Amino acid sequence: MATWRKLFTSMSAFRALNASCRTFKSSSRGEKDFFKDLESQFRAFREKAAAAMPGSDWSPFELTPGLPPERADIVIVGGGVVGWSIAYWLKRKEGARDALKVLVVEKDPSYSQASTVLSCGGIRQQFSLKENILLSLASSDFLKNINDHLGMINEDPVDLQFNHSGYLFLASEKSAHIMEENYRTQREAGAKVVLLSPSQLKERFPWVNTDGVALASFGLENEGWFDPWSLLNALRRKTMSMGVYQCFGEVTGFRCSISTAETTDGELLNVRRIKYADVRMPNSLEYQPVECAVVVNAAGANSGKIAEMLGIGLGPKQSVSSIPIPVEPRKRFVYVVHCPDGPGLETPFLIDYSGVYFRREGLGGNYITGMSPEEMEEPDISNLDVDHEFFQDKVWPRLAHRVPAFERLKVSGAWAGFYDYNTFDQNGIIGQHPLVTNMYFATGFSGHGLQQSPAVGRAVAELIVDGGFKTIDLSAFDVKRILLQEPLLERNIL
Repeated sequence: MATWRKLFTSMSAFRALNASCRTFKSSSRGEKDFFKDLESQFRAFREKAAAAMPGSDWSPFELTPGLPPERADIVIVGGGVVGWSIAYWLKRKEGARDALKVLVVEKDPSYSQASTVLSCGGIRQQFSLKENILLSLASSDFLKNINDHLGMINEDPVDLQFNHSGYLFLASEKSAHIMEENYRTQREAGAKVVLLSPSQLKERFPWVNTDGVALASFGLENEGWFDPWSLLNALRRKTMSMGVYQCFGEVTGFRCSISTAETTDGELLNVRRIKYADVRMPNSLEYQPVECAVVVNAAGANSGKIAEMLGIGLGPKQSVSSIPIPVEPRKRFVYVVHCPDGPGLETPFLIDYSGVYFRREGLGGNYITGMSPEEMEEPDISNLDVDHEFFQDKVWPRLAHRVPAFERLKVSGAWAGFYDYNTFDQNGIIGQHPLVTNMYFATGFSGHGLQQSPAVGRAVAELIVDGGFKTIDLSAFDVKRILLQEPLLERNIL
């Protein structure tokens, strides 16, 4: 690694549809008693989702007919919220709207398995790393002023359903000192956060059982949750109105020129430059090679596989080219529960030190909840089936302990989605790979990509057009930390 170091001197309609299509299972200690109006609510959600699908009378995701263009200046692999944010900010750069030809390629035209629309939609500034705090602060400002950015003339204003109820983190005696350190970092970065003692916590949120809680941290501003589908749809519609091309297809390979670079120790490295991205059409063998100058890998959970197409991670052992982009899909379950006497309208997005979380969903006594499994319990990623026993055995006991009212909840639905999980340090990877000179990465956000997407898109656009970060210095997230095996650890990962 010393040799390599010398080379260096980046809740929605579909969510409800997925929840309603899963097998509903009672969680009331064996009873099968779902609240009566649930199915009518989900029927309305399904109708809304069906109207949004390609081929309906009104479709926010119109299919682009035919093959993608033969040439594009920039090809963005991945049409989730990060990919469309990058496209938006590229077109916002001075002189770029007419000068840059940008193509966004997404392989799932229904977005039914997209991480964006299957997320919980949360946004917070309560991180331990300054870069993550600044990203979410900038993104929150974008969301609060969404119509200044994404509003369309002669169309209804964008409504993200942004709920500003904040995040509430609970710490045990063992982790209280970490919360205090994080609090200082957050305040220095500009986040509006307050620490609460157990008695202050109980006074503010009387429904919380403070047993085992030594300290709590509560976000006063710029935290809460919003509708991921609305953000994705608004970004895409606005960006396409600015001249960005879309293509529903799959990038299956690249055509590159190869040069050789020699290290100071005489190691020869193959350095690639992408000339064409091969895009295959859905359900077809037909494909189009797209000539391009730059490729952005924003493929989320599939970004590691995209990197492998360029030989990254497939080189000889002990060589730099043997180090993969450490991003893979990790399945996470989200459970919808109903509890009429639950915490109520002032409920924040609560994160317990046990790992369980919950937040309010709508106004009818509904909540969504879940937790990340232990490393040895990671679920099968070959499907999006929901493990209901995980709720019974892991989630519910912790949830009911922290909020006694949840002892009487009923499970009304569930869904599963994929994280683009960075197995190296659970932080985003933003920047260029030195072995592929014209590929930029924006991936590996491990569950907080949605909330940081507006600021990440701006940062990647700055890298491409300006040659460096202008608004937030994100050099700590560069690919080189992976190659140098120097993890950048975030202590507030969910």
